[in-house]
Amino acid sequence: MKRAGIATAIGMLAAFTAYAPAAAPALSAPVPGAKCSSETAAAQARVRAGSHATERHQPGAAKVTAMEKDFHDRLGQVATSGRLKAAAAMTVRVHFQVITSGSTGSLSDATLNEQLDVLNDAYAPSGVSFTLASIKRTNNAAWFSDPEGNETAMKNALHTGSAQDLNLYTADLGDSLLGWATFPSDYRSQPKMDGVVIHYQSLPGGPLTNYNEGDTATHEVGHWMGLYHTFQGGCSGQGDRVSDTPAEQSPASGCPTGRDTCSSSGLDPIHNFMDYSYDSCMYQFTPGQTQRMQDQWAAYRA
Repeated sequence: MKRAGIATAIGMLAAFTAYAPAAAPALSAPVPGAKCSSETAAAQARVRAGSHATERHQPGAAKVTAMEKDFHDRLGQVATSGRLKAAAAMTVRVHFQVITSGSTGSLSDATLNEQLDVLNDAYAPSGVSFTLASIKRTNNAAWFSDPEGNETAMKNALHTGSAQDLNLYTADLGDSLLGWATFPSDYRSQPKMDGVVIHYQSLPGGPLTNYNEGDTATHEVGHWMGLYHTFQGGCSGQGDRVSDTPAEQSPASGCPTGRDTCSSSGLDPIHNFMDYSYDSCMYQFTPGQTQRMQDQWAAYRA
């Protein structure tokens, strides 16, 4: 809703892997994280940070190679089946899983619906729509305060639906972590782990300065749809596997207009939803990202 005029003129983007909580600063002064976790359990986390770009916060080359081989193998299998055409219009059923500790972490239906509007605004140009399937509120102090450490138990107990259902969990992720997500290729082996986890204060109107317009969910859903970070692989190699996103050496912070970290053509894609810029700075998915999301949907979620 907030960027409808701009978003309709552009395509899409996404990708995360590994999380990184660090020392505890004030929420209004985010800092980089340092801890990594399983790439199979989650795609990379969005970190509130200034200098958060290191290779350990991205899936390694071997992991990406394996994921891409499986993706293209599966895509070849469905290319003649008609499922690629079916993927042109993708409807995602959203199950909000609101984790609380007593009243802390509680989110109103209005806030959740506003988050849904943000997702629809960002993804509409790519043919992706999000519909509300359910809202479930769970009072569990341990899950709320440490969703990473309790992820398996939490998701096994709460996950609902199929590959086309997005389970979107909200909890307190700490002072340096905004969220994480699974990739589509993880669904077959761990269907109950599928989904997105975000900081409950990152939803529209939340108290996280610069990260409270709902685009943490936009970014993480991009991973859930099969997108890598714009800075995946840095300036060399095949990067995020999308040809129309300029190469980027490291994640952006804030909104550094004119930033150019690679010698190849194009400024850094700081406005892309799959970078680490402030919410107010991000408003783009590219046509190439749209195509990748459609192909990932056909391969793994259709």
